[in-house]
Amino acid sequence: MSVNSYLYNKKSKKELEKDLAKEDFPRITISFYKYIQLSNLNELRDIFYQDFINLNILGRVYIANEGINAQISIPKHNYNNLLNYLNSHKTLNGTNVKQAIEDGLSFYKLVIKVKKEIVAFGLDQKNFDMKKVGKHLDPLEFNKQLSNPDSVVVDIRNHYESEVGRFKNALVPDVERSQDLLKEIKTMLKGKEDSKILLYCTGGIRCEKASSFLIKNKFTDVNQLSGGIINYAHEVKKNNLESEFIGKNFVFDARMGEKVTKEIISNCHQCGTKSDSHTNCANDLCHLLFIQCERCEDKYKGCCCSECFEYKNLNQEQKEKRKNQFLDFNKNRLMGKIKPKLYKINKSN
Repeated sequence: MSVNSYLYNKKSKKELEKDLAKEDFPRITISFYKYIQLSNLNELRDIFYQDFINLNILGRVYIANEGINAQISIPKHNYNNLLNYLNSHKTLNGTNVKQAIEDGLSFYKLVIKVKKEIVAFGLDQKNFDMKKVGKHLDPLEFNKQLSNPDSVVVDIRNHYESEVGRFKNALVPDVERSQDLLKEIKTMLKGKEDSKILLYCTGGIRCEKASSFLIKNKFTDVNQLSGGIINYAHEVKKNNLESEFIGKNFVFDARMGEKVTKEIISNCHQCGTKSDSHTNCANDLCHLLFIQCERCEDKYKGCCCSECFEYKNLNQEQKEKRKNQFLDFNKNRLMGKIKPKLYKINKSN
C-alpha cells in the first residue's frame, strides 16, 4: 500500500472514539523528544505517519529542522516494537522514552505536523546553541540542590500548568503562551546571572532549549531536571523519595493531568473551592481552558460562564443569529487576560 493512502485520518472524532472503545488491549501513554538536525521534513513526516500507523500509534508528533517532539498512545504489546524502531532509526537512535505517570485514554487519532520549532518559543535560532545546554540533574540531586540557599528554581511552563502543580518555592512565570515564556523568565532572573539556576518542565524538552537560552544570556550555572516532572514522579515512587513537587502534572492530552501528590493547590475558577480539574468550555465557539469543580460542572454543564451556557443551549437557528455577537464578546473578554473572567458566575449563584 502506498504511503499516500496513510497520510491523513479521514474518520470523524465520533468514529475514532468508537474504534478506541472497541479495543480489547491496554494502551500506554509515552513521550519522547530529540534535538537533532533533520532535513527533508515532508518526506520524513510521511514515513513516520505510515510507520506509526502500522504500530497502531495515536497521538501528536511535531518535527522540525531542530528535531522531533512526540506525545503518543501505543498498544502495550507494540511498545518494544517502537523502541526497536527508534533505536534502528539513523537519527532517532538513543532517544529517551518516558512513560506517563498515569495511563488512560489520552489520544484518539494520530497527527504528525511539520513545524518551525518543536517547542514554540518564537525566538530566532541565534538565541540558542543546542550544543551548550544546562547540566542534567537526576531527581535525587535535584532535591539536594533545592535545599541550597543559593539555588533558584524556575518553572519552564505556562501559568495554567503550574497552577495545579509545581515545586515548592519555584518562580512561576505568569504567562499563557510559550512565545512569552523565555522573555518573562529572563526578566524574573535579572540580577541572578551567577546564581545556581534549577529548571524543570513536564518532560525535559522545554528546559533543554530554555537552558541554552539562559547560557547564551550569560547565566553561569544552569541546571535542569533530567526527564522532567514525569521522570521525577517515577523516581520518587520507585525510590521512596520525598516529593518536593506538589499537586498535579498538567499534560497536553485528553487526561489533562497526572496526580503526583494528593495535595490540591488550585481552586475552581467559578466558585473558589479546591479543585485541580482542567476542562475546555463545552461551548464549541469558546473551548476556553479553565479549572472547574464537579459541582460547577454539573451546574453549568461544562461551560465557563453564563454567556457560554446560554449560547450552548440555543437552537441552531438562534445560534446562527447570535454567532457573530458572541464571537465579538468572547474576543473582548479574553483580550490581554491570563485567566478567564467568569461573568455572572460566582459563589452566590
